[in-house]
Amino acid sequence: MGFDANVEFLRIAFWQIILAAGPLLAVALIVGLVIGIIQAATSINEMTLSFVPKLVIVVMTFGLLSTFMLTQLSDYFAFIFDQITRIG
Repeated sequence: MGFDANVEFLRIAFWQIILAAGPLLAVALIVGLVIGIIQAATSINEMTLSFVPKLVIVVMTFGLLSTFMLTQLSDYFAFIFDQITRIG
């Protein structure tokens, strides 16, 4: 197995990380930004006001996307284990 194959495996791994964690991080970023704008407009600086809605929405998003994320990661690990058996 050459250097190019290792780089390709790393590229695929990074892409899987983006697919698995990206939607959750994007939702958390958007919710935090919206709540931050609302807090700045109303001058309410309460920490729980930003934490609790973000937590609830991220957990709901995780529940909705967990099947997709698990399928992506299972396919990736099946590919990696298949490649390991081809090498050895």
